[in-house]
Amino acid sequence: MQLKIMPKKKRLSGSRAPLMLFLCQMISALEVPLDPKLLEDLVQPPTITQQSPKDYIIDPRENIVIQCEAKGKPPPSFSWTRNGTHFDIDKDPLVTMKTGSGTLVINIMSEGKAETYEGVYQCTARNERGAAISNNIVVRPSRSPLWTKEKLEPIILQNGQSLVLPCRPPIGLPPAIIFWMDNSFQRLPQNERVSQGLNGDLYFSNVLPEDTREDYICYARFNHTQTIQQKQPISVKVISVDELNDTIAANLSDTEFYGAKASRERPPTLLTPEGNTSHKEELRGNTLSLECIAEGLPTPIIYWIKEDGTLPINRTFYQNFKKTLQITQVSEADSGNYQCIAKNVLGAIHHTISVTVKAAPYWIMAPQNLVLSPGEDGTLICRANGNPKPRISWLTNGVPIEIAPDDPSRKIDGDTIIFSHVQERSSAVYQCNASNEYGYLLANAFVNVLAEPPRILTPANTLYQVIANRPALLDCAFFGSPLPTIEWFKGAKGSALHEDIYVLHENGTLEIPVAQKDSTGTYTCVARNKLGMAKNEVHLEIKDPTRIIKQPEYAVVQRGSTVSFECKVKHDHTLIPTVTWLKDNSELPSDERFTVDKDHLVVADVSDEDGGTYTCVANTTLDHVSASAELSVVAPTPTPAPIYDVPDPPFDLELTNQMDKSVQLSWTPGDDNSSPITKFIIEYEDAMHEAGLWHHQAEVSGTQTTAQLKLSPYVNYSFRVMAVNSIGRSLPSEASEQYLTKATEPDTNPTAVEGLGSEPDNLVITWKPLNGFESNGPGLQYKVSWRQKDGDDEWTSVVVANVSKYIVSGTPTFVPYLIKVQALNDMGFAPEPAVVMGHSGEDLPMVAPGNVRVNVVNSTLAEVHWDPVPLKSIRGHLQGYRIYYWKAQSSSKRNRRHIEKKILTYQGSKTHGMLPGLEPFSHYALNVRVVNGKGEGPASPDRVFSTPEGVPSAPSSLKIIEPTRDSLTLEWDPPSHPNGILTEYSLKYQPINSTHELGPLVDLKIPANKTRWTLKNLNFSTRYKFYLYAQTSAGSGSQITEEAITTVDEAGILPPDVGAGKAMASRQVDIATQGWFIGLMCAVALLILILLIVCFIRRNKGGKYPVKEKEDAHADPEIQPMKEDDGTFGEYSDAEDHKPLKKGSRTPSDRTVKKEDSDDSLVDYGEGVNGQFNEDGSFIGQYSGKKEKEPAEGNESSEAPSPVNAMNSFV
Repeated sequence: MQLKIMPKKKRLSGSRAPLMLFLCQMISALEVPLDPKLLEDLVQPPTITQQSPKDYIIDPRENIVIQCEAKGKPPPSFSWTRNGTHFDIDKDPLVTMKTGSGTLVINIMSEGKAETYEGVYQCTARNERGAAISNNIVVRPSRSPLWTKEKLEPIILQNGQSLVLPCRPPIGLPPAIIFWMDNSFQRLPQNERVSQGLNGDLYFSNVLPEDTREDYICYARFNHTQTIQQKQPISVKVISVDELNDTIAANLSDTEFYGAKASRERPPTLLTPEGNTSHKEELRGNTLSLECIAEGLPTPIIYWIKEDGTLPINRTFYQNFKKTLQITQVSEADSGNYQCIAKNVLGAIHHTISVTVKAAPYWIMAPQNLVLSPGEDGTLICRANGNPKPRISWLTNGVPIEIAPDDPSRKIDGDTIIFSHVQERSSAVYQCNASNEYGYLLANAFVNVLAEPPRILTPANTLYQVIANRPALLDCAFFGSPLPTIEWFKGAKGSALHEDIYVLHENGTLEIPVAQKDSTGTYTCVARNKLGMAKNEVHLEIKDPTRIIKQPEYAVVQRGSTVSFECKVKHDHTLIPTVTWLKDNSELPSDERFTVDKDHLVVADVSDEDGGTYTCVANTTLDHVSASAELSVVAPTPTPAPIYDVPDPPFDLELTNQMDKSVQLSWTPGDDNSSPITKFIIEYEDAMHEAGLWHHQAEVSGTQTTAQLKLSPYVNYSFRVMAVNSIGRSLPSEASEQYLTKATEPDTNPTAVEGLGSEPDNLVITWKPLNGFESNGPGLQYKVSWRQKDGDDEWTSVVVANVSKYIVSGTPTFVPYLIKVQALNDMGFAPEPAVVMGHSGEDLPMVAPGNVRVNVVNSTLAEVHWDPVPLKSIRGHLQGYRIYYWKAQSSSKRNRRHIEKKILTYQGSKTHGMLPGLEPFSHYALNVRVVNGKGEGPASPDRVFSTPEGVPSAPSSLKIIEPTRDSLTLEWDPPSHPNGILTEYSLKYQPINSTHELGPLVDLKIPANKTRWTLKNLNFSTRYKFYLYAQTSAGSGSQITEEAITTVDEAGILPPDVGAGKAMASRQVDIATQGWFIGLMCAVALLILILLIVCFIRRNKGGKYPVKEKEDAHADPEIQPMKEDDGTFGEYSDAEDHKPLKKGSRTPSDRTVKKEDSDDSLVDYGEGVNGQFNEDGSFIGQYSGKKEKEPAEGNESSEAPSPVNAMNSFV
């Protein structure tokens, strides 16, 4: 048996007991430590470590490799059986066994056939302690047969009829993957009307004219051999009834028809499965797939229910447009009747599928290895379940236990073997076999009887060095049989540790969670069992931490000056620190301007490139610290510079030494215009691929006049040269002669290779194509290769034209693929390209987050937690989680109006988030969805929660009504946001004296159902200030204030003021209530009255000056306007002077003055259209052109003029 000490912690209590760890005998699997010295003399029965799968399908084109690896001491020997009899590998020259292994290699590549070696193989690994056996490995070669030849007649049918295109693929091993494509290898579109069934047939619920095509092709892909077989194309033509009848008459002997009657709308019928009921059997742990495909017009919609229960939320998925129901990881509880319902507007049809879930054997408790010492007891337990119940049988060393040699120390009790007083001869390997009609389980478990005194495997006198205030871990790896107990001691006197500051791990390690200076010393580990004792000493030293006591500081320096950064380090005197300087988290530039001494970094002749972040890093063997500072470089004070010019362009360009991949270019420099030429820039033009575009080729020193240029194949080069000095760049020279290089294979491959699916079942491979310059020759193409990353498939390749995209159809959803794109031309291939990883198309997530919990933090904030969904069900790149939440119903008003849902998104794999801005005392509901690149997954079940009460807002309004000499009545509206249930109102008030000082405060509590309150016995002629606020159980809300007085002389009401009261009251009184203003208005009214009297007297004594008011839109058509030539009034007849005025007018109706006819009408001088004057300037009352305000008869206004309006008229 193997010993394995689990890394579980055990903290010592403070009961002053010695610090010991008693490791009791464990029945579970234990590992023997893999210490080389320990394994040299420690015997161990065989253990199978690797074997081929039970159902082993091989590729007949490759050698057969049947794996069998085992460990043990001494190393085990191997033997094989085939079909239940001994397999003598020495007699078959094609079969070899790997050295030191039991793995068989059958060489069928040179000769022989895979079918010859079909059969059931079993491996046995044996040494002196027992024999372990492998599973029965059934070896079968894969098969990918061809379609049988058949003649497929064209199908002609009427628009709207149903259609089933059969696939009937050949039976292969393993079964083929079926998909339908056209002649262009593009997948045929599928939807709710057209879809592929589980059997591979293509179903049409009803056909449309666009379904007409001649290339319906069923493909069978055999992944194991990487082959694809193709069925003969099927031709389908959809025509109208008239066309169909004509076709029948002309081609009756050649064509298969599906009827010639008009297809009308019809209720659904099932295409598959047939009948009203069917039965389905599935094994536990597999995926249950149920299918219903219906025909009808309009296209039916499929629904699924479970008759005697509900569908499991997190394991139910719909495929093929809901025509397929899938339940993953099925168990016996998923048995029952499932019903599919096909429905359209004309009716519905039902089909019931009875599902029975059986189970191959599965472990409840597999037997575990036992390591026992002589005389000890132990048990091997083998418990499995299944449907039907599996049968348990035992073997020992590969032989049924009933016929194996008898062992008096063991007793078999069904699924348990009990060992008592074992001896070394009891060592053996036991096999437990649990089997039923659906499969079997086989487990090896050895019993290894060892008598070993304790051994400590940690090297003696190991020195541990730890920084103060950090954890210290002291190792004591051990082994022994029986399992030893561990004690730790500190110091030479050997006193046992009994303080509560230590943690002892079950693997013997002693942990000091916070090591201090006094933790320094020698520690002794002692291991004991009944066969002996072992001990080991280790040493612990505690070091002072490294600190930076003087950090570099931010600096701003001028260009060309010197800057110094200081970094002073304090450290433990026994440790040697190393100080390293970094610039922008990288090494300092290799420049002699940077010098570093013990505590300083000095940068001389600072340039703009030296700006950035400088970091001092102090390292020791135990810790490190760092500090950073910024350096900003500014320009020095500018000095006037002489004016120079750019160089003249070079000339006389010449090409010499023309080779396949190089050429020498020479030129003559132009005038430098008093500023030395610092460099020449050489550019080239590719007249073949990019005529007119110039690209950078090279730069050379200003002292050179020649350059050796490297060239690329298949380019028609021209060159030009520009000179550069401190002023700038010259104009380009004239172009050189052209030079065409020879073609060769590409030397580079496309870049930016990516693999991303646009649909759940495809992989879109894109790349950045080579440009003409990079093609190196004619006929540029690309070899696109791909294979699944986690599979053993071979590369699939296709050569495409000079494009940038290729679509691989029929891929599984969101599977990693390895991709490479290689360039080639007529001359050959580019080098082997790099392999990149992509993914096939994403699909919507299948599973909703589970275990959604809501923690209400306060009345406006809640925290939401959820469990992450399994990565496999995301079916795409995880973008994050999204919470939908909405206010369901108010706790106080039961508001039933629709509330818009709010959304919060949390990026990445975060599994919790906060919901801010909630309304107090409200019911909320939320659900959580996972988001990938395709979209959202299903929502989790709605989780409902409520927010607690909060404080209310201020009352909506407050006004004082019915003031009397000693009482005031207050009336108010409740708060617009009660945020809970109102418990009462609090009213406070206090008097304000003539000096605006506030008097004593009176506090009243008013029931919550009141919105009106009368205060009596108030002081006469006194101003009061009122403060009103509402209360809930959560506290008091904001207050609203108001002022009023108890006398009619100054009974004004101030505007409401929400907020805290002030120490001095504000006397903001309406000006219309002030005495001085009332007196002034009286004087103005008296003056107006006098003016009216004077006007009346003058009117009666002299001629009439009728100025008519502005008429409405229906004026008298005989009214004449003013004269436009001089702006004066027209002539007025005295005959009209004594006529009575018309109702609504103060002047005769046959003469009027319109505002638009006079440039200086008196109407333009008043406030609006209210205050007006006679021609002599006297006031004549309200002057209105509005229809709804007609003046009364006579010379007086229809309403008394207010003092304010009168004042406005004089302004």
